[in-house]
Amino acid sequence: MSVFTPLTRPELETFLAPYGLGRLLDFQGIAAGSENTNFFISLEQGEFVLTLVERGPVDEMPFFIELLDVLHEADLPVPFAVRTTGGEALRELAGKPALLQPRLSGKHIQQPNAQHCAQVGGLLAHVHLATRGECLLERRTDRGLAWMQQEGERLIGRMNSTDAALLRAALDEINQHQAAIMALPRANLHADLFRDNVMFEGTHLTGVIDFYNACSGPMLYDVAISLNDWCSEADGSINLPLAQAWLGAYAALRPFTPAEVQLWPAMLRVACVRFWLSRLIAAQSFEGRDVLVHDPAELQRRLAQRQQVALALPFAL
Repeated sequence: MSVFTPLTRPELETFLAPYGLGRLLDFQGIAAGSENTNFFISLEQGEFVLTLVERGPVDEMPFFIELLDVLHEADLPVPFAVRTTGGEALRELAGKPALLQPRLSGKHIQQPNAQHCAQVGGLLAHVHLATRGECLLERRTDRGLAWMQQEGERLIGRMNSTDAALLRAALDEINQHQAAIMALPRANLHADLFRDNVMFEGTHLTGVIDFYNACSGPMLYDVAISLNDWCSEADGSINLPLAQAWLGAYAALRPFTPAEVQLWPAMLRVACVRFWLSRLIAAQSFEGRDVLVHDPAELQRRLAQRQQVALALPFAL
């Protein structure tokens, strides 16, 4: 179970009292998280999720709170921070930054169809539209292009010859296109919009969670990260009907630029590299521990399949 910081009932009752939401009825650790500690919290006045942030500096938490407030005010289904009766959003519990957020309805989809993909594409477009231009909240990701190059060079010597050659080509491509990528249109990115961070009731998208990788950056990168997960087959190849539904819904709201069209194949590969490396690092860090670690080989397969990209972006002037 991925609960890095266990909590007792008395600890929780003391922490929750200032919210004025009634008695604690029940709580349960959530096994799905791979970076933070999360609990389902049942109070007399509703259902909530308590997150203890295990990774990242405390001074960045106001960014996440403000971003979720912006998206909530844009009527997007996100878990904004609940305030105490004294107006506090960010607090501390067990020595960790802690947030209480409404529990969103729905469940994760493991086998998405075209309707699911269109809903996710449209949702991400709304996130970008709500945060671009003067609305952009600046935060540099700690797992950007420079991080990929540094960690890739560190890990490449431990790989077999096939994987090392695949990663070497990707790192060279990142170096070649870095300036052009960073010049693409920018907004705030979810940066981790995988299937396990979106909830549905049927084909209706009811919630988007886990914004703790959110940052400012090229919108196309966010598109590539999400599409790589939602529209990939088990062998890593792209499911074209799903991908076309995803991209069509996004582009109907936020048309792609010529520069984005040109860099699209490279960006799909960059997005694979980011999560291949982070999963390799997590697998090493948590080896032997009862912590959820996603399979790095899944992203290796996707990167191998992205060497040739037949999927084009819907072109716009």
